[in-house]
Amino acid sequence: MPGFARRARLRTRGEPRSANGASSFHLRWLLPPCPPLTGVAVDLEVRMPPAVDRLYFWALQVTFADGGGAHVGLQWNPRHPGCAAVNWGGYAPGGGLLDGTASALPSAPGDPNTRDYPWVPGATYRLAVGPAPGRAGWWRGSVTDVASGRTTVVRDLAGGGGELRCPTVWSEVFARCDHPSVAARWSGFEAVTAGGDVVRPDALAVSYEPGPAGGCDNTTVAADAGGVLQVTNAGRAVPHGGVVRLTR
Repeated sequence: MPGFARRARLRTRGEPRSANGASSFHLRWLLPPCPPLTGVAVDLEVRMPPAVDRLYFWALQVTFADGGGAHVGLQWNPRHPGCAAVNWGGYAPGGGLLDGTASALPSAPGDPNTRDYPWVPGATYRLAVGPAPGRAGWWRGSVTDVASGRTTVVRDLAGGGGELRCPTVWSEVFARCDHPSVAARWSGFEAVTAGGDVVRPDALAVSYEPGPAGGCDNTTVAADAGGVLQVTNAGRAVPHGGVVRLTR
């Protein structure tokens, strides 16, 4: 009697079992060839907000030319008023947190990286990373409420160097795989090269934390008229390693 290979069971329920307790999925900007950058920015709208008191983190990540990297983004974080927070933090090449300036924003739990910020679902916020004025090797993370045009500086980080490498946006979800679906929309992808040119990706490379590594197998992405959605607890429409094309 012929044997049959056992099909891997998909992780669509229960807690993520990854090392940090989250299920993460990423969208890497495709900028061929990827030039040295001095600034990156992207719009984020949490279109379908969380319904549970768990940590959700949506961020723009950059890598510094000297090594290490950092991420600026919005959090649904029960430790902060209204679960609303912003984070700008990162890691040195050899490990450990990057040094940073004190933020002018308050933080209910006293976290130097994560600060209280009253974002609201359905509104659009522009996340940006660029050089800190007058401080070589320091990088500023900021968030702009697109409707009002008000920009809030989170703080500056000592990332080193004078260039950024290819950026990525991601969702990091510390909720059960079967918790109610949440959707975040990314759009307005833009970067500035060391020569001052503005460049935009035509596509994004998709990756997921696989089920065997503890991620949820029911996260997905979808193109959305000039942007792209990252969605939890939904059928996977784009596979790991796939590419999502951006429309203008």
